[in-house]
Amino acid sequence: MVDTQYINQPFPPLTVDVEMGQLKFFAKAVGETNPIYFDEEAAQQAGHRSILAPPTYAVTLGCAVPDPFARARQLGMDVTKILHTNQRFEYFAPIYGSDQITLVATILDFYEKRRGQFLFMVEETVAHNQFGELTTRFKQTIVEHR
Repeated sequence: MVDTQYINQPFPPLTVDVEMGQLKFFAKAVGETNPIYFDEEAAQQAGHRSILAPPTYAVTLGCAVPDPFARARQLGMDVTKILHTNQRFEYFAPIYGSDQITLVATILDFYEKRRGQFLFMVEETVAHNQFGELTTRFKQTIVEHR
């Protein structure tokens, strides 16, 4: 049984340093070739304060914890039966190498389909940089096959 008391209750903030090496690795993994994602000087010449994070990078920061599945377990989900099904992003300010990003996740909803065979969890995360600027808001849907 999933614990619905967490709906609309923010989880504790997670603050993560944006490491240059991981940022470059992610940019390469998603196929970026523009030097603003790899070269500090090129990024600064293009008007950025450091190398730029690719658009979907913020979601990976939420995995910078010892157990990325701890929240699902805390909610009563069976992590051996979950899949990531949907994701949407809103962008407000860039994320740069050496930034410090604080993420706050909130469960927005749980719902079932197919007479309870599938449990869906909708989660929203907001990310702010060290200056307090909202950088990204993303929603994701996780499904558990029961």
